[in-house]
Amino acid sequence: PAGGPSAMAQAGVLLTKEPAPQAVPASDLPVKVCEVALNTGPDSSSGLATAGFRTAKYLLPEWRRSNSDLYHKAFTGCEQAERGRAEAKELAEHAAATAQRAQQDSTATLGQRLQDIYFWKAELQKEIEDLDAETGLLAAQKLRLEKALDATKVPYAIATDNLQCRERRQPPDLVSDEVERELLKEAELIRNIQELLKRTLTQAGNQMRLLRDHKEVCEMDWSDKVETYNIDDKCGRYSNQSTNIQFHPSSVKFEESASTPETWAKFSHDNIYRAEREKLASINLRALIDNILHDVSEDLRMQCAAVNEAFAKRCEELDDTKHKLEHHLKKILKEIGDQEANIAALKEAIRDKEAPMKVAQTRLYGRSFRPNIELCRDEAQFRLVSEAEELTESIESLKKKLLESEQSLRNLEDTRMDLEKEIAVKMNSIFIDRQKCMAHRTRYPVVLKLAGYQ
Repeated sequence: PAGGPSAMAQAGVLLTKEPAPQAVPASDLPVKVCEVALNTGPDSSSGLATAGFRTAKYLLPEWRRSNSDLYHKAFTGCEQAERGRAEAKELAEHAAATAQRAQQDSTATLGQRLQDIYFWKAELQKEIEDLDAETGLLAAQKLRLEKALDATKVPYAIATDNLQCRERRQPPDLVSDEVERELLKEAELIRNIQELLKRTLTQAGNQMRLLRDHKEVCEMDWSDKVETYNIDDKCGRYSNQSTNIQFHPSSVKFEESASTPETWAKFSHDNIYRAEREKLASINLRALIDNILHDVSEDLRMQCAAVNEAFAKRCEELDDTKHKLEHHLKKILKEIGDQEANIAALKEAIRDKEAPMKVAQTRLYGRSFRPNIELCRDEAQFRLVSEAEELTESIESLKKKLLESEQSLRNLEDTRMDLEKEIAVKMNSIFIDRQKCMAHRTRYPVVLKLAGYQ
């Protein structure tokens, strides 16, 4: 039959089993017989009267053959239709099973995809929470740094004020002593600590910005995952009975910018890896800040103790020196009194020699009027001259001693003034160191404040 082989070839591709055998066996068609009319030449007169009727009619064998062809065509058509219906039914069933199986596979694949998305979404959410918590912890450490930096202002003001107050010491107490060296060391230490805290504050601020940046990246990735999860969950819930499904022919293609599963997973993995790296850096920085604040507070307290100890020693030394000066001043004052009494006694002794001198000189003067030979260098005359000379010598010795005593008194007075001045200088130094500096140092912050806890 016409079209049979091609239909069978096509059916062989589509059907899963052989077609049913034909109900009616095929038979050979009768051979067509061709008859040639006789006496058909132009000179023949046979059949001229019926020529018009014979030319318009089929021959009987032709009629039979036409009917036979029509029977065979109808039989073949029915057979092909029946076979086509069976093939169509089989094809429809196969297509329905294939569609159902494909839909089930797609739904299962979407379910697996939802699990993958949920896994990364959960990982990103955990990382975001960790970053947020770490940012809060680092912010607390940064606040401690700021408090510690503010707390260093008081010690620096105390140290500089102590140095300025000690500039008002008077010579010779205006010395570069151990207290001044410790104070200068303390001021330098506080300046270095302030610079260190400022650098650490800048580092903490930069680290917090990095944490926020990576948190923002993870949040954007997490937001995309949430949106994608909702989309895939919605798609997974579509079924053949859904009322909101329609044709979208243009969607059956891959986008050029679409990622692969490997790059998709690597993107979230890299985001989490970078965030974890910054989180670890933040943890290390917080530990560093802890150590820095602990060391800073300890260094400041130790230096404060060293300065206080130097002040105590210096004040003790000043007290000792002042007491010694006062003791010497007491002795000088006693010596001045004794010397003044001695000078008064010397003056009295000199005055006491005036009467004997007058007596001796008057005697010598009176005996100088002895007449003539009576003006004799007798023993009395020698004794009177000797007495006058002895008195003169004694007076000169007393006057010399008086001058020495007066000079000694002046020296004692100068020493007394020097001692009194030095005592005043020491009292001024003690007042500055004890009443000004050490009293001011009682306002030194406690360790907790220096460590940034208050």
